[in-house]
Amino acid sequence: MNHEQVRVAGPADAPQVGRLLFDFNTEFETPTPSAAEFAERFARLLHREDVLVLLTGADRPTGFALLTLRPTPYYDGPLAQLEELYVLPELRGQGIGTALLTGAIARTAERGASEMHINVDEVDTQTRRFYERHGFVNIEPGTDYRMLCYLREY
Repeated sequence: MNHEQVRVAGPADAPQVGRLLFDFNTEFETPTPSAAEFAERFARLLHREDVLVLLTGADRPTGFALLTLRPTPYYDGPLAQLEELYVLPELRGQGIGTALLTGAIARTAERGASEMHINVDEVDTQTRRFYERHGFVNIEPGTDYRMLCYLREY
């Protein structure tokens, strides 16, 4: 998987993005709106300058990254928050997640961001290792089950 295979989603991609987020939540047994409800929301969100969705897969989406950008007094540009990153289960381990994350960093940097945050469940050691391999650092060591905040400056 390379950077060229990651593309920015537009409003026309809302149904596919909605389905991927629904599948993500369903896989991890998280209460979720329907794929159709997500699609309606993404149809609106994908028009916003402070929302960025990246997709992989030429014929059908194989993964996505959802990012938001918000103002911060610590940098001239926005702070990027990786809200969700998901790859279809049968395609994991093929570099798709890495391509999405690399694309997310590149595209948020193009929009002026100098830092990205990611919240990760403390017990999700595999996901934590993934982000650590890509230069993210946990800034909130945990002792109980909770969300940890990882960041990377660039």
